[in-house]
Amino acid sequence: MPQIRRVSIERNMTIYEAESLKEELVDAVHGAPDGLELDLSRVAEMDTAGFQLLVLAKNESRRLERPLAIVAHSPAVLDVIEFYNMLAFFGDPVVIAAEDAR
Repeated sequence: MPQIRRVSIERNMTIYEAESLKEELVDAVHGAPDGLELDLSRVAEMDTAGFQLLVLAKNESRRLERPLAIVAHSPAVLDVIEFYNMLAFFGDPVVIAAEDAR
């Protein structure tokens, strides 16, 4: 039975965290042969470096033919992904909380 690994990022995804986050994300993709779910609901801040790490993780998962899904987006993550018009690239459903929809 396949086991999807779930990883929660509970810190900012900015240039200041990029080096350690890169290692964490690549290791997570490689350590999840049945697939990986990323919970980004607690990411308070994301910049271009953080976005590039998400693209790297998605591309690496495709190269290895392992599914990677973002299962929860914080408003900061969603803002950056929408800014770059990359929702379709990631292909994950996006749920907008009622208080954020106003």
